Order: sequence, then structure tokens, then C-alpha cells
Amino acid sequence: MSLTKADINKQGWEDSEFPIVCETCLGDNPYVRMSKIPYGKECKTCNRPFTVFRWQPGTNARFKKTEICQNCAKIKNVCQTCVLDLQYGLPVQVRDQALGIKADAPSTDINRQYHAQNLHHQVESGLLDPHAPNSAYAQVGNQDILQQLTRRGPNFERNRAHICSFFVKGECKRGASCPYRHELPNTDKDLAKQNIRDRYMGVNDPVAKKMLNRVKDVKPGLTPPEDQTITTLFVTGVDPSISKEDIQNYFYAFGEITSIIVVHKSKCAFVNYASRQSAELAAEKIAEIGVTLKDKKLKVTWGKPKPKGPRAAPSAAPTDARQMHVPAPPTLNAKSNAVEYPSQDPSAKGSAGA
Repeated sequence: MSLTKADINKQGWEDSEFPIVCETCLGDNPYVRMSKIPYGKECKTCNRPFTVFRWQPGTNARFKKTEICQNCAKIKNVCQTCVLDLQYGLPVQVRDQALGIKADAPSTDINRQYHAQNLHHQVESGLLDPHAPNSAYAQVGNQDILQQLTRRGPNFERNRAHICSFFVKGECKRGASCPYRHELPNTDKDLAKQNIRDRYMGVNDPVAKKMLNRVKDVKPGLTPPEDQTITTLFVTGVDPSISKEDIQNYFYAFGEITSIIVVHKSKCAFVNYASRQSAELAAEKIAEIGVTLKDKKLKVTWGKPKPKGPRAAPSAAPTDARQMHVPAPPTLNAKSNAVEYPSQDPSAKGSAGA
């Protein structure tokens, strides 16, 4: 047993060999070098001492370090440095609201330490696999918010150097050799009020609020059309295992349905409501929670309006083939007396000069 484990006051301290960080914080340098400081600082969420890692993710990037311990990072499935979700790259508040996950992490200092120690003991005893993904956070998001905001790749611009405070005051004399950015800061006062604990707990996060407001009124395919006569919802992704009764049992909760048309060959269905109010209620709820029947994710959009205007004039009746005059084919006996080629003349023998 190490000296740290033997000391009763240090049994809750965390010792690790490599941090849990996202691809953005790790940087694009494959030969990154890290400095390891055992028990270098306290975790900013549970206040337990942990091993701090510090590195430079790029040539012109600022140095980064871990801010929370690994136990807290595993609880929320977040990066130890930026405290963003490892799978979606989004703040905890945005991810939990999109997936409908209720935060179960303790909020008080004593409960956080107790919860972290229990997880640490479960990992050491083999009851908990530290490398197994959390099923609550690893599920595939079926929400429009995740589809719109999830990053498809790393964003290395987050690793840029900080803004030079002397440049903002107009007193920086380093010029191009200054390691900090010569830019004016963002004037958004809400974004300046950020702290790691609120971001980790998923409350009062200004970045998350800004992202949620951006997609608050955006519901692709479920924005009610202007035509009030449209009361049909178009469902795609209908598997042959999904019957008409399954669709009716789900959509009937939002209002009276006049008819349901299922076309398994095209993997689609049409749900016709009796009133526009019921159709809008169904569209609103589906935009929030999505539709999943028999482990199959379905996509729902509004139906298209019926075409307006006069109908096209009916085409003329087809001509009866029996009344058509078809010319007779040429007979084989009809031969032309004109000789077009010398080889066609049977009296010509041999060459012309013979």
C-alpha cells in the first residue's frame, strides 16, 4: 500500500496516469507532452485533491490543464478540462435537456465527497468499470437540438491564446512577438460570468442558454404551416414490424384521428387528425420527445397542402387502331430496273478493261 493510501486523510485523493479529455482540448499535435503533478490541486466540483495534467495542445495555443477529477468527469461523462460532453461536445445543460436526463449528482460539498468516494471504492473493488460508457449519456440522441448543435469534429479555435489585457488598454509594446491575442474582448456580459461548477451541474450556464435560445423556436419539419386546413402528419421510417394499431395507439393520445394510412413498401404513414389543434399539439410534443416505436426512431413532418387551381383538361380519347390506315409493306416482287452499282448488272462480267 502506498503512503497516500496508508494515510487516512489521503485515502480519498485521486491518482491517475492519463487525463480524460476531449479531442479539442488534447489538440492536433500527435507528439503532445504533458506534465503530471500528483495531487496538484483540488477538484472544482468535489474539492478532493487529484492529479493535475498540463500541456500545450498546439504551437500557438495556450497551456491547458485539468480542472476536475476523473470521478466527477465519469459521473457526467464530460471532459476534465472544458467540462463539455465527450460524445456531443455540448454543455451539460444542453445535453441533459435534449435527452431528458435529470441531474442526479449531489450538489452539496459533503454529499459530493461522499458520492465521489463511493465511486472510487466501486472502481477499486471491480464493481464498476471505469471504461464502460454511461448508458444514460451514451444513448443516441433523438432530439432536434442534438442534431443541430452536435459538433462533427474538433474545434481547435478554443485553444487559442487569451486576449492581451495591455492591448485592450493600448499599452502593449511587444507587437507581433506578444504571445497573447491582440483583439478586443466580447462585449457580451453574460458570457463573462462563467464558472466550472455551474457548467458541471448544468445550471445557470450562459453558454448553454445562448445555444438553447438559438434553437428554441427552430423545429425542422414541425413548424405549423400557414394553411389551417392541413391536419395531416407525415411519418417516415415505418418498419414493417410497426402496425397501424401501433401508430394509432401513439398518436391517438393527442386528439381524435380520422384516418391512418400506412404504406410499408415506402416505409411511411399518414396520420389525419380531426382538428388542427390536435395536429399542432402532436407536432409540438413530438418535437420535444421524439417518436420511437418498437425500438425504431420515426421522423414526423407536416403534410403538404393539396394542389389548388383548375384541373388539367382531360386528354383526347386515343385513336382506334382499327380505324387507322396503315400502308401495306413493300412486296418482294417490286424490283427497280435502275442499276445503281456495277455488281448489280448480271450481264457485266469481269473488269471493265477486260
